[in-house]
Amino acid sequence: MYDKTQSLLLRWAGLFLFIQSIILTLSPAARERAWDVDYRLSHWAGFLAWVALVLLAHRATVKHMPERDPYLLPAAALLSGWGMLTIWRLDETFGIRQTIWFGVSLIVFILALYAQKQILHLFRRYKYILLSGGLLITALTLIFGTNPMGIGPRLWLGCCGVYFQPSEPLKLLLVIYLSAYLANRINLRLSSLALLIPTLVVTGIALLLLIVQRDLGTASIFICIFTLSIFLYSGKRRILVTASIFLIGALVLGYFFIDVIQIRVQGWLNPWSDPAGQSYQIVQSLLAVANGGIIGRGIGIGSPLLVPVAISDFIFAAIAEETGLVGALGLVALIWLILARGLIVALHATDKFRRHLAAGVVAYLGIQSLLIIGGNLRLLPLTGVTLPFVSYGGSSLLTSYIALFLLLTVSHTEENEPAPLPDPKPYTYLAGMLALGLAAVAVTNAWWAIVRAPDLLERTDNARRSIADRYVRRGQLLDRNNQPINVTEGESGTYERVYLYPDLAPLTGYTHPVYGQAGLESTLDDYLRGLKGNPSSLIWWDHLLYGTPPPGLDVRLSLSLNLQSEADQLLGGHAGAVILMNAETGEILAMASHPTYDPNKLSEQGEALSKNESAPLVNRAAQGLYPVGTSMLPLVRANFGEEQPAESELKAYYRELGFFQQPTLDMPAAFDTADSPLDSLKASPLQMVLAVAALSNKGIIPAPRIATAVNSPEQGWVILSAEGAPREVIPTEASNQAAASFIASGKSYWSHVGQASLEEDIITWLLAGTLPDWKGAPLALVVTLEENNTFLASHIGDMLLNAALNQ
Repeated sequence: MYDKTQSLLLRWAGLFLFIQSIILTLSPAARERAWDVDYRLSHWAGFLAWVALVLLAHRATVKHMPERDPYLLPAAALLSGWGMLTIWRLDETFGIRQTIWFGVSLIVFILALYAQKQILHLFRRYKYILLSGGLLITALTLIFGTNPMGIGPRLWLGCCGVYFQPSEPLKLLLVIYLSAYLANRINLRLSSLALLIPTLVVTGIALLLLIVQRDLGTASIFICIFTLSIFLYSGKRRILVTASIFLIGALVLGYFFIDVIQIRVQGWLNPWSDPAGQSYQIVQSLLAVANGGIIGRGIGIGSPLLVPVAISDFIFAAIAEETGLVGALGLVALIWLILARGLIVALHATDKFRRHLAAGVVAYLGIQSLLIIGGNLRLLPLTGVTLPFVSYGGSSLLTSYIALFLLLTVSHTEENEPAPLPDPKPYTYLAGMLALGLAAVAVTNAWWAIVRAPDLLERTDNARRSIADRYVRRGQLLDRNNQPINVTEGESGTYERVYLYPDLAPLTGYTHPVYGQAGLESTLDDYLRGLKGNPSSLIWWDHLLYGTPPPGLDVRLSLSLNLQSEADQLLGGHAGAVILMNAETGEILAMASHPTYDPNKLSEQGEALSKNESAPLVNRAAQGLYPVGTSMLPLVRANFGEEQPAESELKAYYRELGFFQQPTLDMPAAFDTADSPLDSLKASPLQMVLAVAALSNKGIIPAPRIATAVNSPEQGWVILSAEGAPREVIPTEASNQAAASFIASGKSYWSHVGQASLEEDIITWLLAGTLPDWKGAPLALVVTLEENNTFLASHIGDMLLNAALNQ
């Protein structure tokens, strides 16, 4: 029965890894959506090595451990294979190394099976020598220690590409030492001298690692292993409280005296304060988890290499990005299977030494797993330990398989009776604590992958969006006559956004890998990225198959490039804004904001633009707020005639005109608050043109529109409705009379020039529009100049209105 169960589980594990290998091979085709690509093949060497080595391990356990636990080897083998294929996906060189270390670990595991009883006897008998030897080798890192990465704590011994981290097996040696030490003692009191000796040893080791090697993770694991071992022996819960206080004290001590720990604690408490510096690792880890969502981006399709040390410290984040919450929960479930079966093994152990040994191994594996996964998810501070069986690292993998050997050896009872256990509650508490920890990990993973994912993925430091844009064509922005404004050029893998009419940048914005998004590129992003407007089934299928949305949809704007070009030429090098609107439909025909910039040169000029005092990045037409001054005369006369209104009446009227609220339009827009004094009222050109439109549209303010249609794959061009609704604010007769009273001699439209003071500068306004009896489309125009130049304002109005009326 044991053999069949283990064999069946290993077959399922092999099938899972086989499917993963196929997906990894085909991932370049999925990413580029083409068959003519360079396929991934090297990882098959790792898979075949896994099959051969696991088959040997299976046969060896069947032969030498017929009564073993049948779940432990399959779970550990699946975790190792999953981790190894992930490492092959991330870095082929490290994939080769991990495969070699996997072979070494399995060979050691198999050889140990031939002398399992003798090994346990030697471990128990020579516990002092083993621990002393481990301490001596660890101490050598103080003199000969190195770091394979060239920076950071020197925790390794070795050279020439082969390194060994003594602190990894030292954890297991501590478990063996404590198990043998406690098994030989009966009714040991917490205050006895016999308990003081191991306490001093463990405390000394922890402080050595913490202070000299600056290794908070390993020090924490030592303290936890010791605490849980004593707790399982005595059943005294106050031990857990004391250890918790000690750990907090160690953390505080490390925070004030050890720079590495201080950086990690600060990054844990507030990673958003320095996301590009000290908190870069944890922020990128959270972005990876968020990018994975529920089902993941797809194996080989995500961007886990954006997270530093993804093969080791952050391999959980790499797996979560490409397999999503589903994969992360599966990984956690495998860890829990090993821990749960390990505790069952401990309860059925035939003597106290074996029981303490199995429980200690479970504590070691569980604590280390919780520390590293919790660090990846910001549930705990980063500690830099490895994820057992999964992370890259020869010493970690070898230690994990020695731990597995110990569990299997203890589980091989050969039908002997379990040793007496007077009080099983401590083991129940341990199971509960580990289960609660893994449940917290699962909930936290879901929090970042589902709840916080939308906000995180919109961060400008999330390069995954721009990477995806290189492989999926982004929709175009077109003018009302389908002339292109912003387009995507290139081929899959090299797609690049190109801005054909750079002067429109303050309005249309940009999408950039460093500076994020702005303008219409941001507000219409869901359409342009294919997340909106496509059938939900297509979006779901593309996400499942490619890990990305379908190709983006083209969006047609209400702008006329002919009129827009005219407005930009007339405004020239003068700071200000021009808006021309269809007064009936609310469609914006031209929107100029100067000074402007070229988004095609954002990579070179982005930082300088953000510091430019003339603020070229700001869309003055919608985001600029200017004092209205005498420009409001036509609007005031339309409602109050020649009477002088009270301030409360005037303020209510301005509120009706929409000056104290944001225009309902797909773009960032500013507005003044009703709390401001009326004589200092500020309005944006967009707010002003909407109010002016009422004088040319029978007293009705239209709902503004900029995006008018989207080209869907099923229905073609689909008209987009306006966000707001038209509303009457002025009686028709009164608006007609007001417009007629501002007709300039010899012109076929009304206009008014007003001015206002802004600190030491003068703001010039031009308000204009077609006459009430105009037979064509009614127009409204606003010109705002950041200078005292009534002639230029009138000239721009004359030329632009004539061009619009005559086209």
